[in-house]
Amino acid sequence: MVEQFLHNKVALVSGAGQGVGQGIALSLAARGAAVALLGRSLDKLQTSQSMIEEAGGRALAIAANVKDSDDLASAVEQTVAAFGGLNILVNNAQEVPLGTLLEVDEAALEAGWQSGPLASLRLMKLCYPHLKGDGVIVNLASSAAMRWDMTGYGAYAAVKEAIRSLSRAAACEWGPEGIRTNVILPHAMSPALKWWTDNRPDEAAEFVASIPLRRIGECKEDIGEFVATLCSEACRYVNGQSIALDGGQAHLG
Repeated sequence: MVEQFLHNKVALVSGAGQGVGQGIALSLAARGAAVALLGRSLDKLQTSQSMIEEAGGRALAIAANVKDSDDLASAVEQTVAAFGGLNILVNNAQEVPLGTLLEVDEAALEAGWQSGPLASLRLMKLCYPHLKGDGVIVNLASSAAMRWDMTGYGAYAAVKEAIRSLSRAAACEWGPEGIRTNVILPHAMSPALKWWTDNRPDEAAEFVASIPLRRIGECKEDIGEFVATLCSEACRYVNGQSIALDGGQAHLG
């Protein structure tokens, strides 16, 4: 039987309808947390909710656009009303701006900013009153900024690095109030990464070859389970860290 070390905890996970967000939500629920599932597509969220409930867990699907501040405020209110509190925030949702600096569309970059660092900060501030005492924030960044050749990834890396900076500030400013904030930089076979591997097979092959473990991670087993552990008392002294979940590819220094 899976140990439910997050029993009586409540989590809010953005982008929880598929991929890494879904994997994290499933793991948190399996460990006993009630999980609010936030995302744009209600049908995908309801699939995640059904998976959790069929396994005996508790979940709530909340359709929302993370770029809309009113939607985010409503999502936090619905979570607290449904489950009586909020202990864990996972900022996973992100629109991805790709392309060289001359090619990248400014609208895509703006969407990346609004859905990534701005949405993360908004949710962090909205959840802050509920997290004080024993709260945990896990934000998602990317090792794209550590690539030796960043051709085509500068805009994406820029918005993800902004998330890391905000997270470090939260770890320092809110740590005295009992809130831990950490960042994970994952590689996992999400729908977006699968699209990339299918459409850029040569680049994908080189990518996998650069991973010491020679494989891309699984959304639940490799990423979700780590996040669940990071949110537990076993990691109560881990704060302000950027942790690469990538099979050893990135060297964070």
